[in-house]
Amino acid sequence: SPLWLGFVLALLVWEAIPWALSLLTFRYGWAAAYPGSWNLLGLIPVSAGTIGLLWGLLLHSAQTPKRLTWAPAMSYLLQDGPYSFSRNPMYLSELILMLGWVIFYGSVAVLIGFVVWWAFFNFFQIPQEERVMEASFAEAYRAYKNKVPRWLGKP
Repeated sequence: SPLWLGFVLALLVWEAIPWALSLLTFRYGWAAAYPGSWNLLGLIPVSAGTIGLLWGLLLHSAQTPKRLTWAPAMSYLLQDGPYSFSRNPMYLSELILMLGWVIFYGSVAVLIGFVVWWAFFNFFQIPQEERVMEASFAEAYRAYKNKVPRWLGKP
């Protein structure tokens, strides 16, 4: 798929899904269809998560300039930029972005979506990708895995 389609799709998903979920439950902190002051603080992690997500997409697109590949098998091992402090900076960025929407919308449904998304990443997607990366890059990936944590902090 073309690179621009990956950017548009990522932004659309991370704008539309939280908004749609927020319509399912009461929006805490909102009055007269507008977010309260505390809800607006959610735009800080939304912005940070969006920047992180776009940064990750740009790093991947530099490796595959003509198209983004959505398959877990990679022909390259990113270790620079955000990949030097998290093995999964794009997933981390998506979760930060989603947490921002939780705060912004003040919605229990968005909070549940955030928890489900974190569980999916943590217990299914990341372990699957780690097996593929270890099979593809062997010792290089194991060394990277020992040096850089899955999310943030110490490995």
